[in-house]
Amino acid sequence: MCGKFTAMASWAQVVDWSNLIINATAQSNDREVTHRVVGNLNVIVWDAEKSERRVVPMRWGFPDPKDWRRPKPIHARSESIETTRAFAQPFVEGQRGIVLFKTFNEAPDVEGPTIQYTIQMGDVWGAGFAFVWRRFGIEGIPMPMLACVMVTVPANALIASLPTDRMPAILDNDDWAKWLGQEPATPGEVKACLKTQEGVRWTMTKEERVAKAPRRKPGASNPTGLDL
Repeated sequence: MCGKFTAMASWAQVVDWSNLIINATAQSNDREVTHRVVGNLNVIVWDAEKSERRVVPMRWGFPDPKDWRRPKPIHARSESIETTRAFAQPFVEGQRGIVLFKTFNEAPDVEGPTIQYTIQMGDVWGAGFAFVWRRFGIEGIPMPMLACVMVTVPANALIASLPTDRMPAILDNDDWAKWLGQEPATPGEVKACLKTQEGVRWTMTKEERVAKAPRRKPGASNPTGLDL
């Protein structure tokens, strides 16, 4: 399942799809950033009190009840999101967010070393993943932790060929307002936003493993033992 994706640094405060398109046309000085589980994500949420969208940093992964530093879970299945104890309240009460991405990674559900594949969405500059989020009170930490999980849907034909049976829920542009709670909708209508993207012109490329530098006996000129 997806545990890594990329975005552009300039998208950190983007709250609207039209702004994303504007930013995407001027990337000469931009840089690509990689987001992983446990790291902070820029989550677009709807602020009902101020009637505006805003970006809030959150950790990817709810805190494990036995050790808050460990992320568990990191994904929420769309099919049962409104009935699963960990996700039902934020889903129904509107604690739903969007995280922008450029590419995302998937890995086959097979035994052995993890092999990463990068999925590029054709000519599309970017899109939005569906997330749900919660506040957690952590003993010994003065401020509540904001944490989020990615919503997943059944894999489309391309990603299922890895093989794997899940993929991120990627929101249609017209569904952003409904998913965020900006546009009134029933839980059923919100859940209908979570669809498998089929018939797409995406590409999937195997990610080359970076060879580790060989170690040698440490010495005065090379105390780490790494070839420089």
